Amino acid sequence: MTAPTDHLLRGGPAATEEIVDAFRDRARPVVEQVDGKDFRTQWQAMADLGVLRLADADSVDPGPVTRSLAMIEGIGLAGADPGICYALASQVFGMQFPLRATLRDPDWQALAHVQDGRTLLCHALTERKGGSDPLSMDTRARRDGDAYVLDGAKTFITAAPVADLAIVFARTGEGRSPFALSAFLFPVDTPGVRRGESFEKTALPSVPMGELVFDGARLPATALIGDEGSGLAVMSSTTAWERAVILGYALGPMRLLLRRTVEWAGGRDHFGRRMGASHQVAARISDMALALHRSRVQLYAMAARLDAGVPARQLAADAALTKISVSEDYVRLTEHATALAGVRAFVPGSGLAADPHSPLAALTYAGPNDLLRVGVARQFGLPVEN
Repeated sequence: MTAPTDHLLRGGPAATEEIVDAFRDRARPVVEQVDGKDFRTQWQAMADLGVLRLADADSVDPGPVTRSLAMIEGIGLAGADPGICYALASQVFGMQFPLRATLRDPDWQALAHVQDGRTLLCHALTERKGGSDPLSMDTRARRDGDAYVLDGAKTFITAAPVADLAIVFARTGEGRSPFALSAFLFPVDTPGVRRGESFEKTALPSVPMGELVFDGARLPATALIGDEGSGLAVMSSTTAWERAVILGYALGPMRLLLRRTVEWAGGRDHFGRRMGASHQVAARISDMALALHRSRVQLYAMAARLDAGVPARQLAADAALTKISVSEDYVRLTEHATALAGVRAFVPGSGLAADPHSPLAALTYAGPNDLLRVGVARQFGLPVEN
């Protein structure tokens, strides 16, 4: 059933809106069944709806990226935990789509079982001393005959405590050469690999985060993604995909928060009148709607360009702008909702509880917004350095 405000938030192609509605309706009873369950149970329940399945580019309308974005928006609109939505978007847009674009078809087909949700991927790039500067990494993969020996550690990895397969970036060359890094894909239960510390988080707390430690882990040469030395190119692809569309996980939660706030303002008596009769309240709600509208338009525009066959790396600057804009609009929307709800924004079960930490976290992942702004400025020819 469409909520009173939803017609104002639509406007995409009819087929896209139908997918959003269909997955919202399919997910609602499932969300109720798994509410409060552990991460893996909620993940599998959403995966069983088909959210991880990538359509073929020539077989669907809208295209596969738009379709995946609409599915994730739909389950978020059904009330799925935002952390689960984020984890699904991370695997779909930050790993599955880039791997399908990078791997040879037989290699992708051998990995395609990840789409049923029973095999969970993680993306291991960041190290204790940094992540935004990948050429400073210490993790090293040394060639030994027909294998690589991996030593080092990766940290702050989404889903590391429960992942089955890891995409790991390691140094195979010296210095800051663009060909000094390589990317590997291998099972987390490989001998010499262990799960390190797990981290409690205030943002998206339902998604586990942790470390992977490598101590002489021996990887077959077939674990290499692409060619030796192509790790920076692989990383550029995965991060461009993330920046372009990963914030799609927030669309459903943003719509729900706006809907609850509208209902609250429209029904509450305040100083002898309805709260929503206040111009200040109306302006805040309009600004929330504007932030959501802007975010939706930008994300679906990026998805359409990817569906049109534009390589993600060619969209790097626009992807960075999209990520900056949507993440900051997510924060603004949440701030407005918090101001209108008052203390109820901080009372679980009030129906108006807001989560300021998770939107703020969106300012940092897939590259901190301040550093992304530096990259955008470079695109305009400014001689700015990190």
